[in-house]
Amino acid sequence: MPNFTLPRPARITRGQKVSAALVATASCAAALAFTAAPSNAETTAADAPAAVKPVSANGLPLTAKDRADDGKKAQQAASSVTAGHLKVTAVEKQGHAAKQAANRSVERKAIAKPKAAPKRYANNLDGWIRESLSIMKDKGIPGSYEGLHRNIMRESAGDPNAVNDWDINAINGVPSKGLLQVIQPTFDTYHVKGTPNKLTDPIANITAAANYAAHRYGSIDNVNSAY
Repeated sequence: MPNFTLPRPARITRGQKVSAALVATASCAAALAFTAAPSNAETTAADAPAAVKPVSANGLPLTAKDRADDGKKAQQAASSVTAGHLKVTAVEKQGHAAKQAANRSVERKAIAKPKAAPKRYANNLDGWIRESLSIMKDKGIPGSYEGLHRNIMRESAGDPNAVNDWDINAINGVPSKGLLQVIQPTFDTYHVKGTPNKLTDPIANITAAANYAAHRYGSIDNVNSAY
């Protein structure tokens, strides 16, 4: 058998032991740090920050009573906003309804009041006097039923075609005619617009005579004789 001599192991100094130990410790720490360090995409619940507890105005944690009061205030505020909205909506609806009612009222009035038909008068002395009085009133000509009737009966006895062929007017060629015995020049001067332009027409004769009497005597009511 050959004779081998084993080499003597190298002698490790104390300083080398300490250095090796430090290197090993640093390697283990690095390995542990790499293993324990969380990635950017993953964070455990333990690493999450603790929940911040709500506090009141004085800096103390909110109690169950504080939270209940806050809930009631929030409900009251929401109720107030809702009530305000409902009130505004109700006012708008009332205004719209009132406007519609006013429009319907105007429409009903327009339907309920058709254009009045012209009033009809009897074709006799009473009707002629009444129609003449209506026109005189519109034109501002004074006179009464009694004043017209009294003078008509004296002048023509109610005959619209009566003609005076004997007085001075007849002698001068302009005889008095009609219910109130008016001559043509007087009729032409005091004829009332809106009445027939005919001397012997009952309405035209009465209104022209009343207009003349108003200018000369103040009113036909003041005439009690030939005028």
